[in-house]
Amino acid sequence: MRKLAFLAPLGAVLAVAAGPALADPASITVTIGPDLQEKADELGERDVREQADRLAEVVRRALAREGRLDGARIDLVLTDLKPNRPTFEQMAQQPGLDRHRSVSIGGAAIEGSVTTADGAVLPVRYDWYSASIADVRGHTTWQDADRAYARLAGNLVRGRYVSR
Repeated sequence: MRKLAFLAPLGAVLAVAAGPALADPASITVTIGPDLQEKADELGERDVREQADRLAEVVRRALAREGRLDGARIDLVLTDLKPNRPTFEQMAQQPGLDRHRSVSIGGAAIEGSVTTADGAVLPVRYDWYSASIADVRGHTTWQDADRAYARLAGNLVRGRYVSR
């Protein structure tokens, strides 16, 4: 009887501490578009795949932080990538490129859809590139692509799915 007397209050405390059931987080899938797949030989297969994974992670974190689109399925297609600095594959193919001094405008283009928990299918379209070489502020290979991912994630949080 003493064991039951101890377990009953413990169960009540655990039930209250658990709070309301959390909604399922959004399911995010990122694929690589056919045009970018052709360009992957030039950029490097590994770099392109890592960027697709990076896009999924940036969107996942933004939606989880804001608690948006719970229960939704988000299918994104990375359609274009432009690095700010040469990738390892580009440097291997073009030995004259300099990892530190070769700089270009970069960015990314993303398309896809959001299927909300209630079944509505909404198109997603976003791209962002540096306007000029003077706008390139980052020191990493994919600085502007990361900026594009963050801006897309912010738009998804705000309910803006199509931007051009």
